Amino acid sequence: MRLELTAVFRKVPEGYIGFVEELPGANTQGATLEEARANLREAVELVLEANRALVEEALGQEDVIREPLRISAG
Repeated sequence: MRLELTAVFRKVPEGYIGFVEELPGANTQGATLEEARANLREAVELVLEANRALVEEALGQEDVIREPLRISAG
């Protein structure tokens, strides 16, 4: 699966803070830009994993249809 999101990094006195425009809750910080980038990748993975777990818990054994959703946003 290929998903392209927009990472935004801001320089602060302590290093860098970063977030993903399209994914609320995916934010992080790092002493260097490289560290902030790596931390943001991990934050995105954790947010997606947590969202999947929440959906599984909410749906339980409910009969649902799951399918891939492909979008193009510019």
